[in-house]
Amino acid sequence: MTSIFDASLDLPATETNAASLQNGDPQLSDLIASDENHPLKTAIGVYVTVHGHFYQPPRENPYLDAIERQPSAAPFHDWNERIHHECYRPNAFARILNDHGELVGIVNNYEYLSFNIGPTLMSWIERHDVEVYQRILEADRKSCARLGHGNAIAQAYNHMILPLANERDKRTQIRWGKADFRSHFDRDPEGMWLAETAVDYATLEALVDEGIQFIILAPSQAQRCRSIESGDRQWYEVGGSQIDTTRPYRCFLKGEESEGSEPRYIDIFFYDGPISRDMGFDTALSSSHNLAGRLGQAVRGDHRPTQLIAAATDGETFGHHKRGTEKCLAYAFEHEFFRKGWTVTNFAHYLSLNTPTWEVELKPVTAWSCAHGVDRWQDDCGCGGGGGWHQKWRRPLRDSLDWLRDQLIKVYEETGKKFFKDVWLTRDEYIQVVRDRSPANVSRFFAQHQSHKLSAPERIDALRLLEMQRHAMLMYTSCGWFFEELSRPEGTQILRYASRALELAGDVAGVQLEKGFVKRLALAPSNVDCFKHGAEVYRQLVISAQISFEQVAAHYAISSLFNTFTREQRVYCYATHQLDYQLQRMGSLTLAVGQLQLTSEITRETAHLVFAVLHLGGWDFHCCIQPFAGRRAYAQLKDSLFGSLKQASAAQTILAMNQMFGNQSHSLQNLFAEERHRIMRLLSQETLTRLDQLYTQVYRDNYGVLMAFHRDELPVPQELQVAAEIALGHRLLVALRSLEQDLSDPDSANRLSELDAIATEAHHLHCQLNLPEAKQILERLVQRSLWNLLNPIDPHTAEMQIYCIEQLIDFGQKLHFNLTMAQAQELYFAWLRSAEVERSPQLLALGKKLAVDVEI
Repeated sequence: MTSIFDASLDLPATETNAASLQNGDPQLSDLIASDENHPLKTAIGVYVTVHGHFYQPPRENPYLDAIERQPSAAPFHDWNERIHHECYRPNAFARILNDHGELVGIVNNYEYLSFNIGPTLMSWIERHDVEVYQRILEADRKSCARLGHGNAIAQAYNHMILPLANERDKRTQIRWGKADFRSHFDRDPEGMWLAETAVDYATLEALVDEGIQFIILAPSQAQRCRSIESGDRQWYEVGGSQIDTTRPYRCFLKGEESEGSEPRYIDIFFYDGPISRDMGFDTALSSSHNLAGRLGQAVRGDHRPTQLIAAATDGETFGHHKRGTEKCLAYAFEHEFFRKGWTVTNFAHYLSLNTPTWEVELKPVTAWSCAHGVDRWQDDCGCGGGGGWHQKWRRPLRDSLDWLRDQLIKVYEETGKKFFKDVWLTRDEYIQVVRDRSPANVSRFFAQHQSHKLSAPERIDALRLLEMQRHAMLMYTSCGWFFEELSRPEGTQILRYASRALELAGDVAGVQLEKGFVKRLALAPSNVDCFKHGAEVYRQLVISAQISFEQVAAHYAISSLFNTFTREQRVYCYATHQLDYQLQRMGSLTLAVGQLQLTSEITRETAHLVFAVLHLGGWDFHCCIQPFAGRRAYAQLKDSLFGSLKQASAAQTILAMNQMFGNQSHSLQNLFAEERHRIMRLLSQETLTRLDQLYTQVYRDNYGVLMAFHRDELPVPQELQVAAEIALGHRLLVALRSLEQDLSDPDSANRLSELDAIATEAHHLHCQLNLPEAKQILERLVQRSLWNLLNPIDPHTAEMQIYCIEQLIDFGQKLHFNLTMAQAQELYFAWLRSAEVERSPQLLALGKKLAVDVEI
């Protein structure tokens, strides 16, 4: 019989063993005692750690501090959101299912995983899904309570390859990683994950100086090892990944012995290479049974008191790269490993129990994803290549950025000493501002680091300098070199960081470094013909993405025609203060003139601008921006423009705008993508409404003909089938939007009947209603209805609410929408597990509808 607990994808465990273990079955104890090879007997002292390196490259537009829509991530907004949906959230609410696919348990995998989450990714999760963010923090607290050491470890800040960094960047990356970790987990990290596990002895020294106790490396990074305690001081060569990964090692810093003081060291864990590879690229995660079996193959039978079986892989493996494998982990953590008598631990806990008795020496410079040291991030070594494309661009790209970094150091030191007591200490602690940009916190930061009381303009320049340095580090994010081509999004992104650093250097110090930088990029050959080299990548993909205050104002001006803005508004990372606004319509023309103050929330620099925007109808906009030149000039400008509008002449109005503002103008295309797409949908709405009406009329007029074709099983004319699908889809969206507006409306039962009628009609006519918006509305309706049911204001409505939820789920099934019930299941399961709830037959039946095993 298969287990009702098993979350494996293929191979179930046995119910007998799982239940016996939980209940302390004496027969099972006798079986273990009589079997010398039983896993529960031979595995005494076995500890298991599975480490997930959760990380996404920073994707924010450097000017907007926000991720713009990424079409390749569809149906999600961007890749962070997509991977969050497929991995980060599922691991916070990992399912344990029975043989019928019903939910019997929810596990927070972060309570059992050893993990690091990249600081830039963690900040994104904090902003976009507070519930998951809190589950991650809670998991670390619970592991601290259970083991005395938390599962979370830190990461060097923005995934820079530390052996290739200069000394200051190396230290700042570690310090920012520690400070960011502390801001989330409210404790200092014991360990740190290095980007790509790239390491050399200079990096180890920096880690030791910053109080990091241990790191995790690949077995291929060890050179030789020897026992510390035994009399045998012979070194054993292990350079071919031959090191025993079941124990921790102590690594002493080079040259420390001669100083006469106690030698300094850092402890190192080497993950099991074959198991980790199997998790990422083979079948180890195909089931919890397989995972436990694969880990069990690494258990040493040499009667050592304890041993650690440690695997490490990208955290995105668990759900994104391998769908559903978070379920495999959940069941393994809660049942499979327990049945084998293994202790699920983390590295810090195991280290507290087992001081290293062996020391190790590392190869000079190594990483886990490059067989040539760290050449993947500086040379055409072949790693990451494929498809016949070269990576000759890597060295010129690295050289260009190194040159720029060194030029920016001069700018920072020479200008920064005017503002800061210690320019490099100030940069090290700037992470406090990155984490909290509130005016009060910025003031506290300056009070601590300023060399004198800074004026408002001086504060702006000081922040520009610090942002210049932040972007100078972001431009070294490892992903820019990882793949096969410079013009990929990752390479383009790091060049955008470089561009922003260049711009800030020019603003604060008047230096012009861009020409020298672009000249060097021309030496980086691209594999793509339309780019030819890095300089052209920069011109086409980077310069075109730069954003000025004028563009922000144009975005605001055009958007104001479709929004009712309050006096204080936020446009991405810009605060807007509307000082004046006037709008007039004349026939098909709409003219708005306004006065606006913009403030960057990042650097606090401001701009006082005047705008005029003319909508000629349809897609045609003419928007002009200029600095505010005084009240009198502004009043004259308004009188002149609105006077020309009274002539109802678009040509006259545009001519007047050009005379007042000059010939430079902005159009709809100049809006930031999100708002541009929204306005495009609004402008299309009238046309789409007319088309919906037209298709609906065609459908109604030909309904009998359509039915006849289907009844006689004849091919339906495409035009008629399309008309039916568009008409029914429109009708469905109207009904769902109306239902979503007020679920408590007494007429909601009639609306549910309407949904059922639509589903029946679509079934008879073989209509495929592929409507993502309808699916999303249905999911929200189910979740909201369930929350209202389980947190009742009026208990007398429970029966109607249950009926509503059941009907919505049935409707989604009829239309093959494959509704995502995850959050509704989580709500119901939490209610079901609560101490005192009335489990009525109707509510239990609803649980079945939600695929929850209510009997467990």
